[in-house]
Amino acid sequence: MDKKIIEILAKNDKYCSHGDTVNYADPPKVFENCEGSFLFDENKTPYLDWQMWYSAVNFGYKNKRIADVLHKQVDTLPQLASQYLHKEKVDLAEIICKYMEEKYGVKGRVHFNVGGAQAVEDSLKVVRNHTGKTHQFAFMGGYHGRTLGASAITSSYRYRRRFGNFADRAHFVPYPYCFRCPYGMKVETCDTYCHKQFEQLFDTEYQSVWDEKAKQSEFGAFYIEPMQGTGGYIVPPAGYMKKLQESLKKRNILLVADEIQMGVYRTGKLWSWENFDIIPDIFVFGKAITNGLNPLSGIWAREELISPEKFPPGSTHSTFASNPLGTAVALEVMNMTLEKDFEPHVRNRGAYFLKRIQELKSRWKCIGDVSGLGLALRIELCESDGFKASRALADRMFNEGLKGDIMIDGKQYGLVLDIGGYEKNVITLAPSLLISEEEIDLGIKLFEALLKRCGAE
Repeated sequence: MDKKIIEILAKNDKYCSHGDTVNYADPPKVFENCEGSFLFDENKTPYLDWQMWYSAVNFGYKNKRIADVLHKQVDTLPQLASQYLHKEKVDLAEIICKYMEEKYGVKGRVHFNVGGAQAVEDSLKVVRNHTGKTHQFAFMGGYHGRTLGASAITSSYRYRRRFGNFADRAHFVPYPYCFRCPYGMKVETCDTYCHKQFEQLFDTEYQSVWDEKAKQSEFGAFYIEPMQGTGGYIVPPAGYMKKLQESLKKRNILLVADEIQMGVYRTGKLWSWENFDIIPDIFVFGKAITNGLNPLSGIWAREELISPEKFPPGSTHSTFASNPLGTAVALEVMNMTLEKDFEPHVRNRGAYFLKRIQELKSRWKCIGDVSGLGLALRIELCESDGFKASRALADRMFNEGLKGDIMIDGKQYGLVLDIGGYEKNVITLAPSLLISEEEIDLGIKLFEALLKRCGAE
């Protein structure tokens, strides 16, 4: 190992908290450069990135157009307290709001913050302020962040265990995960049985969520990832989300869509909820809105939830909210997507990628399910029966890909993978939206080489 890398790892071990996710890998991987769809280590070995910073870098590393805007903003107005206005903030908010007005006929407003979890916290304030309710519905397998409020609506107890009791812990509902249906049903014949189970919660007061006399629920909102992210890039069955929103509307329960990972054309639409014939009352965005450059996040909410009378000045605040570097870059990202219809490109490239991984499935017994939407794709790794989850294989492939020693056509590569899923056996694919077909083909070769190396069948 290079002396410089040994020194970096030693300092990390001595001075850095291990409470983040860096030390999931042992040892942690060090990178020194990036370009397009690739990361580079100290030896300039290219690593094809199939996860692009958890879908934060949708338009590729070092995207020149976006980087040029950042440089220009650094030279003009790089810093400004968030209590003051600047043009980029209001222009960005206008684009998001006009999109909702012109396409869906719904008026609303945008509130900015820095990270995704912070924006989720802001959305919780909007929900509580409007409904007076502290409890929410959320999905099993859902992920909304690791702040205290976001952890309360994230189903993994692992994120809450060390921090005491959560009085505002959500009521978690099974997500329609058809490959591993929690009810043992088949999607072809179940008639969205999982939705019927949710509806039964409102049959009587003894189901614990509904007061029939008062016509009120204990729960203010249902937090969803329209297409589940960390849970394994799961696409819900047709019609499910629409039925869910209809159930919520009947009981005056808000629908909040978390678009932090799937927003900004990851699924082929600007916002992933647009694929499912629903319109949320609030949606949360972040990550790719700045292509992974200066952090910016935010929420859009219907006017009646976030009007100045309803949500007055000072209701929520962050020092770096609507920072001018973030808003300038996000404005450019939005302008890029609006200049032409970006959807056909993502759909076509995603269809090609899905076809290639379906071909992989036909050759390997260990690949139990492949599916996706746009360029959010999944490969579920299993035992040779094609169903029993194989976390061990996923872990081996993740670690082997980071070694950077895969030989393809006489050249050395690495492959950056991300693991998700309820049993941590799903390779979640979030490549650059600008990935070429040649790079997709290279990725398939690299992935297949890892399967062979790891003894898969």
